[in-house]
Amino acid sequence: MELLVDPEYWKLLSIPLTAGLIGWVTNWVAIELTFKPLVYRGLRPFGWQGIIPSKAEKMGRIFVDSTMSRLGQLSELFEKMGPERVATHIIFTIRPRLDAYTDEVMQRVDPSLWNRLPAVVKQQIYARVRAGLSERVEALMQEIGARFTDLIDFKHMVLERLTGDRALVNRLFLEPGRAEFAFIITSGLYFGMVFGAVQLAVWVVYPAWWTLPLFGFLVGWVTNYVALNVIFRPLRPVRVGPWRVQGLFLKRQDEVAAIWCHLVTREIVTIRNVVHEMLTGPRSATLHELIRAHLRPLVDNAVGVVGPLARAVVGADGFARIKESVGEKALALSVEPFEDAAFVEERATVIEYWLTRRMRQLPPEEFQDLLRPCFKEDEWKLLLLGGVLGLLAGLAQLLLLWR
Repeated sequence: MELLVDPEYWKLLSIPLTAGLIGWVTNWVAIELTFKPLVYRGLRPFGWQGIIPSKAEKMGRIFVDSTMSRLGQLSELFEKMGPERVATHIIFTIRPRLDAYTDEVMQRVDPSLWNRLPAVVKQQIYARVRAGLSERVEALMQEIGARFTDLIDFKHMVLERLTGDRALVNRLFLEPGRAEFAFIITSGLYFGMVFGAVQLAVWVVYPAWWTLPLFGFLVGWVTNYVALNVIFRPLRPVRVGPWRVQGLFLKRQDEVAAIWCHLVTREIVTIRNVVHEMLTGPRSATLHELIRAHLRPLVDNAVGVVGPLARAVVGADGFARIKESVGEKALALSVEPFEDAAFVEERATVIEYWLTRRMRQLPPEEFQDLLRPCFKEDEWKLLLLGGVLGLLAGLAQLLLLWR
């Protein structure tokens, strides 16, 4: 009982308890500063931006060059999107308004001629446009499939998406690695108390003032280091007595693959984003020309029903304007079918299944790279930060308890 009221006893007991608290706090701060803030706060060089958001472009390059390259080729991605299904959806979306689109194009080129045409001739034009649409769209999709890698700058698409949404970069690591980040924080408490017990033994034998801040630094540094290694090491299962030991992140490969692929196929590698990149990205001119080239036969066939006299009235220039107007209208409508949320989700589910299966088959050496870059980037900063915070906590303990 006397021991319980002895102030020196509580001071000594506070050493491992404080070390555990230091380990918990430093690990929590390290994780927070890995992802926050999204933008730089402070006056350079006295400020901070989350390590991952500050490296959004580099993370995007790793995403393309390291992760996606292991999961499949671009040609496979297009195949999994289902070009036949895409063509069917485009036709289904556009066909109900095709007559109105035809009216719009013809009114733009020569409204007086179009208004003078008999209704029966207009109906023939509408019918030819409707009849030729399926063939033209299917042929276009076949050529896009054959030239897909030339039509899309996949890296540009990913970098545009990630650098424009740094919170999404964080989610690529936070959502699949949520369990590991929670472990890092809580493990700081347990590892810290273990080191605190060593610190206590040293203090009892050699109570020099500098041991408290020194051990505080070591606790902050080492708890981060140990936690990171427990997540990724050992790479493959190792039998230790009755236990089967493997890095925590690697043990969850199936679960992590499902979470990561669901996020990627809803936010980054979506059919909407792919189409947008092909239509507006650095290589868009090639697709624009493809669309125009595949629609020219449709125009030739449809306008042919107006007869030689009407074609003479329109003239070569007018006929060329019709083709150009049809091309412009097609480009304007190209995105519309991919704004259908149900269709986008249907294709995302197919791609997700394919990516998830591939990711679950990755060997541990490659699978770890999904989360490892998050820690490799400026890892020394996190370790040093943990050490400095631990040192400050050790000094505070020295001043408050051992004056």
